[in-house]
Amino acid sequence: MKLSFHGAAQTVTGSKHLIHLQNGKKILLDCGLFQGLGNETLEHNQHFGFDPCEINYMILSHAHIDHSGLLPKLVKEGYSGPIYCTPATADLTRILLQDSAFIQESDITFVNKRRAAQGLPYLKPLYTIEDANNVFPLFKEIDYNEVCQIDEHISFHYTDTGHILGSAAIHVTIHENGKETVITFSGDVGRYRDVILNSPAIFPPSDYIILESTYGNSLHKEFKNTEDELLRHIKETCLEKKGKLIIPAFSVGRTQEILYALNALEVKGVLPALPYFVDSPLSTETTEIVKQHAELFNKNVQKLMKMDKDPFDFKGLQFITKVEDSKHLNNRKEPMVIISASGMADAGRVKHHIANNIENPRNTILLVGFCEYHSLGAKLLRGEKEVRIYRDMYQVKADIGSIRSMSAHGDYDDLCQFIACQNPNLVRQLFLVHGEYEVQVDFREKLMRKGYKDVVIPKRHQVVKLT
Repeated sequence: MKLSFHGAAQTVTGSKHLIHLQNGKKILLDCGLFQGLGNETLEHNQHFGFDPCEINYMILSHAHIDHSGLLPKLVKEGYSGPIYCTPATADLTRILLQDSAFIQESDITFVNKRRAAQGLPYLKPLYTIEDANNVFPLFKEIDYNEVCQIDEHISFHYTDTGHILGSAAIHVTIHENGKETVITFSGDVGRYRDVILNSPAIFPPSDYIILESTYGNSLHKEFKNTEDELLRHIKETCLEKKGKLIIPAFSVGRTQEILYALNALEVKGVLPALPYFVDSPLSTETTEIVKQHAELFNKNVQKLMKMDKDPFDFKGLQFITKVEDSKHLNNRKEPMVIISASGMADAGRVKHHIANNIENPRNTILLVGFCEYHSLGAKLLRGEKEVRIYRDMYQVKADIGSIRSMSAHGDYDDLCQFIACQNPNLVRQLFLVHGEYEVQVDFREKLMRKGYKDVVIPKRHQVVKLT
């Protein structure tokens, strides 16, 4: 049996891991889109490193595009088997892939206009909306803790990881040559004591573990600071400076967490009376799907909903879907809060909002999640004084803030707690994925001090024979 790693290998994007059985069958864990890697992004997304026609089964951990975003290309290039996922993941992935396909088509249209002017041939999008729609009939929904017998030799089950709605760790049990082997893929691990979702669940003993490591060498601030930090930025920017607070936020998870925190501030009677805009059709759709899966909320939210039926709504909140309404926000001069995708500030409507507001010192751009190194959000966090947005250079005169406590990824303590249910002496190998290499090196040392003897940091396309 072998494992090969074709994405999220020494980077935090493009999750794709392949299990090779001796009988020739192959199981793909995630099929994510690479994002924010500069000039390497397109090349990485064009070449899987394996033949989609040779994949027998595909198991998806959760809906985020860096885990699901290449499914349309996978199907277009020949995969026709089942795509296993939780029910909430199916609902979210449908809208995320359609949105991603729309972006692929729009971006290539813009590029082809420039190529036509230069007399160059047209390029095709990575995939189309039609390609995305071809994925959905292959979905096979599996609930948490339900054992799915794929064939006579392979079964798997999901456990909750508390990262986003429907996110799951994948536990694959394989019978080969009279021996049972359990391989666990963590997907993305959420945080314990999350304000909305349940904490990551314990899981049975595993022989091999593929573990995410995004924050494997750092600790987040306490959740209790999140509301206070949001309120501080709102007061400083909107009340004192009379400016706009721009919050780049991922449509899935982060936007709902911000809305939940703002609703909590209103319940306490301290939320400033301002216009609050969620400017993203995808975020609007996602929020509605989140509300439809209230059974996945933790006990505290369930209790709150007995008094407040909609914990994601409050006075002054407006959802913007039309392009013209989004553009009108740039013409309005009064103080306001704009929450818009993408979370790395590298695409979507928020990029336009940043371009229109970054050179005004009254405004603040507040980053509330992980930003890949090459992304606009990361450049702002690094303190760069001049940034390129689209084809123009902008002086960074607005304040740049961040709230690290809102990360949906577990930190070092959370990751260690996640695998605390395992006996290090019985785990044959532990593979670190979905993290920057320097972080993974630090995390590997910590894990080895905890008793894990063989901790591997695989490279992209590396094939490892399981011991």
